[in-house]
Amino acid sequence: MSVSETLSPRRLPDPSALLTLIKPVTWFPPMWAYLCGTVSAGLSPSGHWPMVILGVILAGPIVCGMSQAANDWCDRHVDAVNEPHRPIPSGRVPGRWGLYVALAMTVLSLVVGWQLGPWGFGATVAGVIAAWAYSAEPVRLKRSGWWGPGLVGLSYETLPWFTGAAVLAQGLPSFPVVTMAALYAMGAHGIMTLNDFKALEGDRQHGVRSLPVVMGPENAARLACVVMALPQALVIALLLIWGRPWHALAITVLLLLQFRAMKTLLSDPRGRAPWYNGAGVTLYVSGMMIAAFAVRHLEVM
Repeated sequence: MSVSETLSPRRLPDPSALLTLIKPVTWFPPMWAYLCGTVSAGLSPSGHWPMVILGVILAGPIVCGMSQAANDWCDRHVDAVNEPHRPIPSGRVPGRWGLYVALAMTVLSLVVGWQLGPWGFGATVAGVIAAWAYSAEPVRLKRSGWWGPGLVGLSYETLPWFTGAAVLAQGLPSFPVVTMAALYAMGAHGIMTLNDFKALEGDRQHGVRSLPVVMGPENAARLACVVMALPQALVIALLLIWGRPWHALAITVLLLLQFRAMKTLLSDPRGRAPWYNGAGVTLYVSGMMIAAFAVRHLEVM
């Protein structure tokens, strides 16, 4: 079935396909990062649970779900090659329903973000802009293997982490909190590079210059491993400097386990990338929460 055939306005979308469209499997990273932010703020969530829960829902199902719908709509021609079973190219979400869902969730994101106060609303606006800048023409930053993954890392890690801390504290997070959020976003660039492996053929055909396309799978995988490891090494060094040796030790152990997983990944980058995105990334995000606990109540002059 061609993409043009799926643009007929005469059918309603399959309800189950709408859930597939917003990709629940992708919600976890920003939700986790938001929780890391609330932990790192160093304040008790007692009395603030509605804000915490609302923020987690906003970061995951709403904003991230919106970004996935927008990306699937803007990528419908690429997905016809890479993933023809996806809701839009398969025709299960016909016509312009994919676009309508993305636009409706954009409005919902802003409405819910407004409930989190100025810090939450400002971060929501930034997240919405980033989502459309990543996927939509004429900006479409995902065409770049450097800017695209970098923007996703900021949106999935730094922004929700920063927002969780700022909303709970009702103010600008501390320097250690912002630093941890930024470093883990840098590492997420490598994770997103590995995620691009599944779209290799379609990206080649449609001029998307992802790193696997530009560098080849082997070199892109090696670079991704370096990009994931270096920020974590900096986190470990900073925690030692800031007097948090046990937290630094725990993250060191996780990084060493990632090195073992990276060795397996590099033996077959294209085949092992999905596996690493499960095993290696679990270790990575575990370190995020350890770092969040490490910087609670930490003041650096």
